[in-house]
Amino acid sequence: MSDRVLGIAMNGVTGRMGYRQHLTRSILAIRDDGGIALPDGSRLLPEPILIGRSERKLREIADRHGLTRWSTDLDTVLSDPQVSVYFDAQITHAREAAVRSAIAAGKHIYVEKPTASTLDSALDLAKLAEQAGVRNGVVQDKLFLPGLLKLRRLVDSGFFGEILSVRGEFGYWVFEGDWQPAQRPSWNYRAEEGGGIVLDMFPHWHYILEHLFGPVRTVTARTATHIPRRWDEDGAPYDATADDAAYGIFELEGGTVAQINSSWSVRVDRDELVEFQVDGTHGSAVAGLRSCRVQPRALTPKAVWDPDAADPGRYREQWEHVPDNTDFPNGFRAQWEDFLRHVATGSPFPHDLLSGARGLQMAEAGLESARTGRTIELGEVSIR
Repeated sequence: MSDRVLGIAMNGVTGRMGYRQHLTRSILAIRDDGGIALPDGSRLLPEPILIGRSERKLREIADRHGLTRWSTDLDTVLSDPQVSVYFDAQITHAREAAVRSAIAAGKHIYVEKPTASTLDSALDLAKLAEQAGVRNGVVQDKLFLPGLLKLRRLVDSGFFGEILSVRGEFGYWVFEGDWQPAQRPSWNYRAEEGGGIVLDMFPHWHYILEHLFGPVRTVTARTATHIPRRWDEDGAPYDATADDAAYGIFELEGGTVAQINSSWSVRVDRDELVEFQVDGTHGSAVAGLRSCRVQPRALTPKAVWDPDAADPGRYREQWEHVPDNTDFPNGFRAQWEDFLRHVATGSPFPHDLLSGARGLQMAEAGLESARTGRTIELGEVSIR
């Protein structure tokens, strides 16, 4: 069978995530390794076409990797019949219009999250994609990382018994930008530009909870802007208008309770920047993005509260590491490969635009809960 070249318009590759994870570590790595094997014996070879606003940056990236096709004109690229897939890693408020154009041009869609700025817009994109008959997906990379794959293995094996609770801790200190450069772009802290940790991280928490533990039914959240003044990429001060911390409680179908703290204003005292502790009747686990440790029921120590004596417990030493038992590829690449097989063969792919819309629904519910002080129930979302 002959190989099949698949043109992929990649918008947003001048940004850190778009360049490092999606272009170099996913698409170019897949291409350099000879493409993706398909069931009929042929191979699918992705060919990127770079899109962005800066001609200089696009040319530099293209020259660095020996690429010949790039453009600052999205409409011209979308009109090319050799382009089959449109990928978007732009800032959130620029994404919706571009995705609409790509759907209208008949391109398959793969986008970063959140898929749009509002739930209504996200559902509209999902509906348009279905009506156009184009395959579609949203990046849900953390499900493909080693720590959560090991956690998935534990869930599937019945290790936990009845799962009682999930506790997540995410975050790190993002420098204000005055005496040290910030690690995140300034738009993240401007609500008017789609910034805020709720919009950025709640969609992640949603797909992790939904795929590993069950649908989210209620949301209770509090948000804060702990650092109200920051400095942008040019060193100019600005007022932060978006939340930089969120504290959420999520009730899942079946009664499991999840509590996740998210903050760009916290100093790290964890093994990884994000960790999830899952407690069940038969055992517990602590998973990060890479590692996963467990403590089964039979090996659980008997802790005794005694404020008048030093605690001899050494509790962290009483957990065991879950072995790899396999080679784990880059998580972004693994999902790209699944999506491209879905495009080529119609193989199942649950991470579609409707799934992305459910993540945005949970983010909006978190913001509403923080604003009103109420627990918000999540209804079913549909494009019918």
